[in-house]
Amino acid sequence: MTDILDTPAPAQGADTAAIAAEELRLRRELAAVYRLVAHFRMTDLIFTHISQRLPGPDHHFLINPYGLLFEEITASNLVKIDLDGNAVEPSPHPVNPAGFVIHSAIHKARADAHVVLHTHTRAGCAVAAQKSGLLPVNQMSMEFHNRVGYHDYEGVALNLAEQERLVADLGTHPALILRNHGLLTVGESAKQAFLRMFYLEKACEIQVTAQAGGAELVLPSDQVAEYTAQQLTGEGEASSDFEDHDAYDLAWAALLRLVERIAPDYKD
Repeated sequence: MTDILDTPAPAQGADTAAIAAEELRLRRELAAVYRLVAHFRMTDLIFTHISQRLPGPDHHFLINPYGLLFEEITASNLVKIDLDGNAVEPSPHPVNPAGFVIHSAIHKARADAHVVLHTHTRAGCAVAAQKSGLLPVNQMSMEFHNRVGYHDYEGVALNLAEQERLVADLGTHPALILRNHGLLTVGESAKQAFLRMFYLEKACEIQVTAQAGGAELVLPSDQVAEYTAQQLTGEGEASSDFEDHDAYDLAWAALLRLVERIAPDYKD
């Protein structure tokens, strides 16, 4: 694995109140993502997980309390743990061991993986069981063209030895399809990780629906799929007459308004 790279830490000498305020902000963002994943029906009872790396040199991160549904998660009941899976602060809740194995490996290896989001949805698991993986069936899937890794199934993720292979298969990609298992996205923020998962999930849903029709699929050329990926991700040299730099910020603001309406206790 590569060396751990810290998230930005408060400036030296920053007061305790500023550090606490930043942690509270990150807790609330992560709790909002849990509620959004629940709202959009991407949960698996208590058995998936989303984590947020905290700033500073201690390599702590937040993860869901094992045993709570995503609808029950709030900013204050998220569990703070270290890279060895130990609780940093008192909590009445344990942490999902498989969640620790997967998330700690990625937080340790990827400097940009401030947030790691993992799901076991029907459509995601269906595509994860297909040899061809994610196809460029629709514009939503083209965001991930040549930008998703694949990790072969090794059983329930309870063995530390799997971490190195999982990280290698993720590589520098924003997303990973865990074969026979589910989906995973990473992001520099809760916003980025969630929106990537939202559209990866939609891409899987569209693919499974298109395949169910029984007709031969129409797929764009690799050149068009790559061009579209560059347009959607801002990577590469794709040029367009118009650009939409504000799209994700506007979408995230709308999603936060949704959370405020449906689950205002997420901030507690």
